Amino acid sequence: MEQMYTVVAEVEKYTEFVPFCKKSVVRSRGPEHMRADLMISFPPIYESYTSNITIHKPYLVKAVCTEGKLFNHLLTEWKFSPGLKGNPQSCIIDFTVTFEFRSLLHSHLAHVFFNEVVRQMEDAFIREATNRFGKASVKTQKLVTVPISS
Repeated sequence: MEQMYTVVAEVEKYTEFVPFCKKSVVRSRGPEHMRADLMISFPPIYESYTSNITIHKPYLVKAVCTEGKLFNHLLTEWKFSPGLKGNPQSCIIDFTVTFEFRSLLHSHLAHVFFNEVVRQMEDAFIREATNRFGKASVKTQKLVTVPISS
């Protein structure tokens, strides 16, 4: 849990491993909060935005887009809970992304590519945890992705 939490909570390192992330700068940080500027790019979409991020070690990383032109709403939430009984090197990850684009065109594009983008993000964070902390103690089971329309 703590290892995965660490990878997700270190927002300033996202440009090193998160697909589509071109900028990740933490502007302010407190014990349970940070504010970060991010830029995403997956042509034809380019967007800079600011997120307010709530962190509760080692259980939660929740980011809410507060300033940006592309989204009416963007929420990313990672919840971590203990995994297999007797195996402290395992955890359950609940990863949720909800969003609404301002543009109908961007909305249609997102629905076409949503599952692939989420899968690539999930893979990137797990791969980064493997690079930092070593191979997983149990086989990773993939998340179920379900696009939800607003």
